[in-house]
Amino acid sequence: MIGLSLGFALVVALAQRAPAETASCGQRADLVSQLQTRYLETRRAIALAENNAVLEIFASESGSWTILVTRANGQSCLIASGEAFEALAETLPAQDTAL
Repeated sequence: MIGLSLGFALVVALAQRAPAETASCGQRADLVSQLQTRYLETRRAIALAENNAVLEIFASESGSWTILVTRANGQSCLIASGEAFEALAETLPAQDTAL
């Protein structure tokens, strides 16, 4: 669980860096079209990240995946991609609510 949290924090941190350092950027509609046409990827998850950025995960049935971040200023960047995507439908264990 800690590894997953640290991994997500890294993704958000990368999304906040300068585009030329880490990612391919452009218009969201163009990037999504390329993901769908070239890689047959569709959106599988969406989340709100730091500074009101929208983080989207796209994946294909063959397992390729891409993370797209759209910042509040409208700039969209592809910040990570890989293979072996697997959707999980598991219930997380209950957490202690005591402070």
